[in-house]
Amino acid sequence: MKRDSRLSSVLHALLHMAEQDGPVTSDILAQCLGTNPVVVRRTMGYLRDAGIVGSDRGHAGGWRIHADLGSVTLRQLHEALGEPAMFAIGNRNEMPECLVEQSVNAALEGAFEEAESLLLKRFSEITLADLAADFARRHAAERSRRS
Repeated sequence: MKRDSRLSSVLHALLHMAEQDGPVTSDILAQCLGTNPVVVRRTMGYLRDAGIVGSDRGHAGGWRIHADLGSVTLRQLHEALGEPAMFAIGNRNEMPECLVEQSVNAALEGAFEEAESLLLKRFSEITLADLAADFARRHAAERSRRS
């Protein structure tokens, strides 16, 4: 099963955008992400609908972050993307009348719900500002290592 990497891609794009003074085109973001500009526009459209980014049309246009980095959490971004499934594993439902399958599914479902709740709670605690600060630290360390 293919994993949904939109949240990771959006975070990557937003951190690149945060480093720029002006708008960033879908073409530039696509190069950063190794994807197609159409994919970038579609994905960024979800964030625009949530009020996190805006877009400027025309020759000098592109995407801009409209929200304060300290106020945008990973959970908000996850929700803006339509709350994709958190896990690539799930219950078997081939024989719903089977009591063994029912027992297994009940145990797994409870564990999945607990894990998702914990993950979403953690997502609520991490902001774009936190990620930007971590990037800045890593970038500074890399620059000093190269000097």
